[in-house]
Amino acid sequence: MAPQRIPSSVSEADLDPGETEAIALALEIQPDTLLMDERLGRRLAMQHGLRVTGCLGLIVLARQRKLISAVAPIIRDLQEKGDCWFGVELLKEVCASVGEQWV
Repeated sequence: MAPQRIPSSVSEADLDPGETEAIALALEIQPDTLLMDERLGRRLAMQHGLRVTGCLGLIVLARQRKLISAVAPIIRDLQEKGDCWFGVELLKEVCASVGEQWV
């Protein structure tokens, strides 16, 4: 589904095309939460009043709902197989939020 219109405040923000369209579409359909990891895109989405979470937030939610038994192995696997990077302090904070340690 593509957005009907992309506001200039979004199109002129120097985001990747996918992030631009995701924010524009979210502004149209007003989902509960927008999934976005890139810092600039997250910031712009929040400036437009959207609630945003990233993949780490989804992993924590899965743990809280007992869909997975631990977050650290999944994050490690994501980093090894994916093209992503998270700061150590953030990973410590995420793991601590569910009673785990990032080592």
